[in-house]
Amino acid sequence: MKRFFSLLLIISYCVLNLNAQNNKTEKKLLASVDQHNEYYTELLKKIVNMNSGTMNFEGVQAVGMVLRAEFDKLGMETEWLPGESFNRAGHLVARTKGKKGPKLLLIGHLDTVFEPDSPFQKYEMQDGNILKGPGVADMKGGDVIILMALKALKEAKLLEDMQIEVVMTGDEEKSGSPIELSKKALTDAAKWAEIALAFENADGDPKTIVVSRRGSSGWSLNVKGNAAHSSQVFSDKVGVGAVYEAARILNEFYVQLSKEENLTFNPGVILGGTSVQYDEGESGGTAYGKTNVVAQEVKVSGDIRAVSLEQLKRAKKIMQEIVADNYPGTSAKLVFKEGGYPPLAPSEGNRELLEKYNQVSQDLGFGEVVAVNPRNAGAADVSFTSGYVAMAIDGMGLSGADDHTINETGDLSKLSMQAKRAAFLMYRLME
Repeated sequence: MKRFFSLLLIISYCVLNLNAQNNKTEKKLLASVDQHNEYYTELLKKIVNMNSGTMNFEGVQAVGMVLRAEFDKLGMETEWLPGESFNRAGHLVARTKGKKGPKLLLIGHLDTVFEPDSPFQKYEMQDGNILKGPGVADMKGGDVIILMALKALKEAKLLEDMQIEVVMTGDEEKSGSPIELSKKALTDAAKWAEIALAFENADGDPKTIVVSRRGSSGWSLNVKGNAAHSSQVFSDKVGVGAVYEAARILNEFYVQLSKEENLTFNPGVILGGTSVQYDEGESGGTAYGKTNVVAQEVKVSGDIRAVSLEQLKRAKKIMQEIVADNYPGTSAKLVFKEGGYPPLAPSEGNRELLEKYNQVSQDLGFGEVVAVNPRNAGAADVSFTSGYVAMAIDGMGLSGADDHTINETGDLSKLSMQAKRAAFLMYRLME
């Protein structure tokens, strides 16, 4: 009996000692974030004021160099991957040298939707802690949160032992081509990693996180009819013309697929008439026709978004069947474009990672975190980890509003909160 109680005391002492050490480490993480919050707030303002529209290659690289210097200060190995092969600026990669804990991939991006000709170039402070500026939420705020969390881990003497790779792409907003080269840095890192953490703005609400994102790809529809005098439309020789056939196809897409959850398909551009000229690069063109001539051609261009590869495959099959069932005197061809963004399908691993993040948030006193409806989560770089990592979440970045518009804002009061959540999560994933 004495041996039993002695063993129990030893176990209790070890548990208490471990908890004390954990609490000491976590206090260091909190203290570091608070201590350096002002510095990183100023860093965020600095890079928001640096134009890095996707096609401003010099600007994207300049932001990358500012952040690269910060990773260098943390003792990480850094590398700039040039983007000539896919016609973009390039990507920033930073790595630790440790061997402990799971292999973590942290994802950010350097570019914004605001090119040098945009009227939206500099930040301005609004009421309270709201900063209005280009790319503050999407996603320069998230990039800075990555640095803040890693700084805290370094000051707690954890970072040098961890296995972390950071990939900040230079073309998230407008992917380079071919996409296989554009996203190679991401997919290579995903093949190495076990867990992916991405730092986009979630749903504009720090109480949400993304466990699933819909993929995005394009499609084109080309419809042919018989040109003839309009008085002969519907005759056996002429048929119905290309416009009626295009209308039938698009309507059937809607009738048969619009009720499927998390699936959307949008015909964004349509041109029809006797002759059509469409420039895909310019997303527009011209059409010529007369009211007394049966339309000979219609071109439609659109996108399709699905929550899983299985859903996408099923939708494509139904759409092709609709296209093949032509009205009299017409033909049609539907082409799905290669590349695009794959879906980040919901998975048990992603939900488990959300639960860990939720527990961290509650332990820090920041409240519960729930999953974003995939319908509200657009395509993003984290989707390229799908099928490679066991767990992935996105939305760990800075809360904001009106992304991609000249009214984009970020809530600076949430900068330290998000950094603390990220640092704690990475620390606890090592346990």
